[in-house]
Amino acid sequence: MNIGIFYASAGGSTKEVAEKLAESFDVDEESVISMEEDYDDLDQFEEYDVLFIGSSTWGQGDPHFSWVDALLEIDNEGDFEGKKVAFFGAGDCDKHGEHFCSALGKFYQLFTKVGAEPIGAISKDDYTYKSSLAEIDGKFCGLAIDNHNEADKTEQRIEDWIAVLKSDLGV
Repeated sequence: MNIGIFYASAGGSTKEVAEKLAESFDVDEESVISMEEDYDDLDQFEEYDVLFIGSSTWGQGDPHFSWVDALLEIDNEGDFEGKKVAFFGAGDCDKHGEHFCSALGKFYQLFTKVGAEPIGAISKDDYTYKSSLAEIDGKFCGLAIDNHNEADKTEQRIEDWIAVLKSDLGV
């Protein structure tokens, strides 16, 4: 199983999750792609069977700005048939509770549209927020963290999500 981690992080929370994923799944440093610094083009996704996709949520539930070009490429030319994909990211349930981690939901919509199989859904029960596009079929479509208001829950949420991913991937 070849895993690629693609992420964008403004405050460091999403990067922290990316690093823990890399450690837990023994992902080589060159397969951890910062969208701001390391992303070149759509071909980079091709070499991986499993994709961990991360971003903080901005504005009206949008992914980090460094994802814009890649998402347009994926929407226009992407074929992710046969790939498994898991989503993670950071949000703020107090200031942006109406769009809490909605970037994950936007990723979910796009990546499933181009054929990817989503993994890593988790319970939304231990979260406080008004609304989120990341809530799909009564669960979060990936790992949502809030280091502004619920930092005390972050470590456990990451550990629990990694266990879900390992189960979903059969490792």
